[in-house]
Amino acid sequence: MRMSNGVEWALHSCVTLSQTQEPVPAARLAELHGTPPAYTAKHLQALSRAGIVHSTAGQIGGYTLTRPASEISALEVVRAIDGDEPAYRCAEIRQRGPLGIPAEQCARPCAIARAMAAAQDAWSLALAHISVADLAAAIDADSDGTAMADVRRWLTTARE
Repeated sequence: MRMSNGVEWALHSCVTLSQTQEPVPAARLAELHGTPPAYTAKHLQALSRAGIVHSTAGQIGGYTLTRPASEISALEVVRAIDGDEPAYRCAEIRQRGPLGIPAEQCARPCAIARAMAAAQDAWSLALAHISVADLAAAIDADSDGTAMADVRRWLTTARE
């Protein structure tokens, strides 16, 4: 399954936003993550439409999470950016060609479609059980406990 770069950018942005109560401008998030500002803003708008972030206008405006990071799943972020269409779409190839099966004999999805649907369900379930707070904690653990403190410090010094 392939996801757009926007998913990674959006997840990192949500993790960053989980570290502050103050609005963070899209340009600052792009700067922190080294991502293109226009695309970062576009993905933040998608997160806003999905109700994951809130945009505040003005000189001290920017983006904040709409609810605690522990209540926002990675799956919500993925769907906000890439949509909720399944990765696999069955074209009923079993009904084609010289050995094609008549449509009336195809009452249930074929074994391939069932396997792909099961994989999609497992993938979605795994992401649904990972919150933005979980990601922040894991990123922090990977850095021996310094990453989130560094992010909070960077966000604070960026406003001064």
